[in-house]
Amino acid sequence: MAEIEPDEESGDESIGDLFGRLVDDAKGFGQAEIDYYRTLVRERLRAAKTSLWMGAVAMSLALAASVALVVGLVLTLAPLVGPGWATLIVVTAALGLASLMGWLAWQQLKRVMGELP
Repeated sequence: MAEIEPDEESGDESIGDLFGRLVDDAKGFGQAEIDYYRTLVRERLRAAKTSLWMGAVAMSLALAASVALVVGLVLTLAPLVGPGWATLIVVTAALGLASLMGWLAWQQLKRVMGELP
């Protein structure tokens, strides 16, 4: 059986041709969507990388300030109780505060994860 050619003047196309164009258009649309989301993810990763870098610098500066505070406390207490006792007092207080904050963070994490009522 001979295939009937579409009439070029009337613009009629066969169902197969229309379906083929539909598939090609859908592929193009899908590729455009993939490219869009790929670009979006790259931009967000770039922004996140910059934020993480700035956060690391901020944490480093905060740690340096904390060390300076601890040294200052030891030097302030040293004339009153001696350098050994001053160091012991400051280290004990710092470890106590760190333990309390760690325990509170653990309790909050357990609450968020649903282990505690």
